[in-house]
Amino acid sequence: MLLDRYDALLLDLDGTVYRGREAVPGAVEAVASARGHGTGIRFVTNNATRSPRDVADHLTELGFRAALDEVSTSAQAAAAMLLDLVPQQAEVLVLGTDALAEEVRLRGFTPVTRAAGVAAVVQGLSQDLGWRELAEAAVAIRAGARWVACNVDATLPTERGLLPGNGALVAALRTATGAEPLVAGKPATPLLEQAAKSLGAQRPLVVGDRLDTDVLGAVNAGMDSLLVLTGVSTRAEVDELPADRRPTYIAEDLSVLDRLP
Repeated sequence: MLLDRYDALLLDLDGTVYRGREAVPGAVEAVASARGHGTGIRFVTNNATRSPRDVADHLTELGFRAALDEVSTSAQAAAAMLLDLVPQQAEVLVLGTDALAEEVRLRGFTPVTRAAGVAAVVQGLSQDLGWRELAEAAVAIRAGARWVACNVDATLPTERGLLPGNGALVAALRTATGAEPLVAGKPATPLLEQAAKSLGAQRPLVVGDRLDTDVLGAVNAGMDSLLVLTGVSTRAEVDELPADRRPTYIAEDLSVLDRLP
């Protein structure tokens, strides 16, 4: 079966294992089966607004029994990228939630909210982010601070429809500064690579519902991918892609993990 070919699953969240506050039918059983098979599990999300504990608690409430160390967020990946960019204990301007600031602090940096003297800017989505915060970041970036974006998702799916995502606010700073951020989340590779490394995985399978983030991220990272049709992307959209950007597998849902020979 498909699980025999891989030593880890890097699972997207919304649209893949759950939809809002409900688990995707069959997903809980599929993840439990993978664990029983000895396959490593990482729940990998571009969402930088929630802490890993909050994500794990939400998954557990839905029946997945997720351990804290099974969660990999773009906030964690962005904060880890700072280790190769700026000196330890440097001040970092954080645009985002307290969860992102805490990840920056856990890596040994000092999160701040003003531009003066900062070595880096880390940007994640916050629904409270406004012009003044973006202005501080613009000043810092123009002064030479390194700039890391948790993700560049243009939109955020909500019950009201698609709303501006972190990528929309990254675009504002890009326009204001002429600079380009380093990106942690999918379809960039750091989040997936760090998740696989944390498991010691040699043959990870990226599983998700979006061609533009999950599958393209897997392609960029040189990993195989499974597109499940429980969320955003469709078979018709796959057919429109060049062969080198298509998923390795396509399935209706996660139950394929136990079935595909």
